[in-house]
Amino acid sequence: MKNIKGPAIFLAQFMGDEPPFDDIKTICKWAASLGYVGVQIPTWDSRAIDLKRVAESKAFADEYREMIESCGVQITELSTHLQGQLVAVHPAYDVMFDNFAPKNVRNNSKARTAWAVDQLKLAAKASKNLGLNAHATFSGALLWHTVYPWPQRPAGLVDEGFRELAKRWLPILNAFDKAGVDVCYEIHPGEDLHDGITFERFLKQTGNHPRANLLFDPSHFVLQQLDYLQYIDFYHPYIKMFHVKDAEFNPTGKSGVYGGFQDWINRPGRFRSLGDGQVDFKSIFSKLAQYNYDGWAVLEWECCIKHPEQGAREGAPFIREHIIRVTEKAFDDFASAGSDRKLNRKILGL
Repeated sequence: MKNIKGPAIFLAQFMGDEPPFDDIKTICKWAASLGYVGVQIPTWDSRAIDLKRVAESKAFADEYREMIESCGVQITELSTHLQGQLVAVHPAYDVMFDNFAPKNVRNNSKARTAWAVDQLKLAAKASKNLGLNAHATFSGALLWHTVYPWPQRPAGLVDEGFRELAKRWLPILNAFDKAGVDVCYEIHPGEDLHDGITFERFLKQTGNHPRANLLFDPSHFVLQQLDYLQYIDFYHPYIKMFHVKDAEFNPTGKSGVYGGFQDWINRPGRFRSLGDGQVDFKSIFSKLAQYNYDGWAVLEWECCIKHPEQGAREGAPFIREHIIRVTEKAFDDFASAGSDRKLNRKILGL
């Protein structure tokens, strides 16, 4: 068995306009002061990284990595959640997702998709230059508006949607394969890859591409009422990243999984700071240790009640206390009789 690395923190929800959150160096020092040893970098935020420059210059990538490490943390992974979303956008969501892209490609879905694909390919090179082996992203969605089967979906619609999604992602997956980096899709409502079945559909359409892997975040499964522990049993060979995020689901006589179009604070399913929700992290960390997960445990803070700085402060010790130092010996070694073939055959009556 292997030890999980951490605690680490995803910086996306903490970047801001005020110090220390407005600069990558000061926010990394802030994270280190709270006890984090790793940071996950949002590549769409220019305050956090110059993605193009890191991708195109190994020397600059080395300088960037060394600067991060001088702050007391190391880079766990890069993230292209926003860019990955734009690889596949149904026209119904064009307006809402346009803000994820630079102004020069807005109101132009083809240009926006091309920009997103280029961003992912840059992320592959940047990850390689930084010595990383996994990358976080979203799949995007062409089918999400049909997630509930009413009106009835025409025969072949789902297969066609996943063929197109795979077609868009295959050149990206090949770029990551060339870089020696795994693409880890965060399984997430709003994405065509939102549960195990949809991941399997996508994987089949990519020809079981070896770089198509998973970012495990149990909070999204609580909101879907999916068994996140059995999910690990099914998909542990593909789990290469782990977001430690809590959630709760408290259905009422008025509202359930779909939430009634309510704001987060009033929805039955909502994200919470670590320890404030219903996720069984003891069992999760045990299963991941059982299956030899040796990647990072990364806090992703999203809570509609608790202040982010309190959530971050509480997150580091929470993760540290849950990381299992795996055993190097069996508990009953003291009673072992050693290895003796003659004795074994005698016990078997041979």
